Amino acid sequence: MAMKDYSDEFKADAVALYESTPGATYKSIAADLGINRATLREWVLRDRERRGVAPAPARAGGAAPARAGQLAPSADPDERIRQLEARVAELEASERKLATERDILRKAAKYFAGETNW
Repeated sequence: MAMKDYSDEFKADAVALYESTPGATYKSIAADLGINRATLREWVLRDRERRGVAPAPARAGGAAPARAGQLAPSADPDERIRQLEARVAELEASERKLATERDILRKAAKYFAGETNW
């Protein structure tokens, strides 16, 4: 099978998407981008090495993030505030992921629009 050559910009975007997505796995992000899981892992590890960042512990693949309707009711107001703050952080991370995905799609559309010879 022939090896594909990805641009440095695509690699950087893929790494940024993985890093900005809490709870993401190499497998899920790679499937979204249409690349091999091991390829994405290699890019992430190289980027971390380049930045001098220690490898992060492995992420659990089966853990699903909590949803707004699944917040445990609590009589303690402080606990409820902590739950809501965690939910806000989760939503902000999700928004960053969507913005990164949108940017990747815009760049891909621009690339492919310039590649057509109609």
